[in-house]
Amino acid sequence: MPIEVPFVRILIVDDDKAICDYMQTLLEKDGFIVKTMSDPTLVEDEIRSGDYHVLILDVMMPKLDGIEVLKRVRTIDTDIAVIMFTAHPNLDTAVASMKLDAVDYIKKPFNVDEFREVLARVMKKKGLARTPEEQLHKIIGDTIRAMRKERELTLKQMSRRTGLSISLLSQIERAESSPSISSLYKIAVALDSKIHDLFGNN
Repeated sequence: MPIEVPFVRILIVDDDKAICDYMQTLLEKDGFIVKTMSDPTLVEDEIRSGDYHVLILDVMMPKLDGIEVLKRVRTIDTDIAVIMFTAHPNLDTAVASMKLDAVDYIKKPFNVDEFREVLARVMKKKGLARTPEEQLHKIIGDTIRAMRKERELTLKQMSRRTGLSISLLSQIERAESSPSISSLYKIAVALDSKIHDLFGNN
C-alpha cells in the first residue's frame, strides 16, 4: 500500500499582489496548496476556516502590520508555522516576530533556493512530511513513541534495553533520524513486538 504524503497548505499574506502571484506560482510548482491574500484584516477569519500548516506574512502592510496580524493569529492558532518576510528588516520587528514564535524572518528580495531551504527546515520542525520516505519516518517515530508510552517506558529505560543512545531514540521518535534495520530490531525487542509493528497500519 503506497504511503500517502499529506498536502501542505500555505497562506501567503502580502499587500504586493505581484509578490503573492510570484510566490504562489513558485510554491504550487513545488506541490504545495497555496492561497494568497492582500488584505491583512481578513487573515484571522481565513486562519479559523482554512486549516493551514504554514503562514508566510509580510511585515510592512497598510491597515495592519505583520506583527499585529501575527499577534491575532496566535490567539487562534498557536501551532501554525509562521515565516515573516520584509524588505525593511530591523532588530525590533525581528525580535517581536521571534517572541510570537515565528520560525524564520527573511529579507526581501530573497533567493529562491534559500527560501526553499527555510521552508524545508520549517516543515521538518513542525513534523510535516514532503516525501514518502519522510512520511514513513514520521509513522515509525509516532508508532514507537505511542508503544513506549503505552508500556510506560522512559527514553532512558529504552536506551538501557536497546543499547542505543537517548539522543538517537529521541531523534527516531521525532522523525529527525533515519533508523537502521538493526536499530528498529533492537527497539522492537525492547517493546516486546515485531519489527513490522513499528510501521503503523501501513
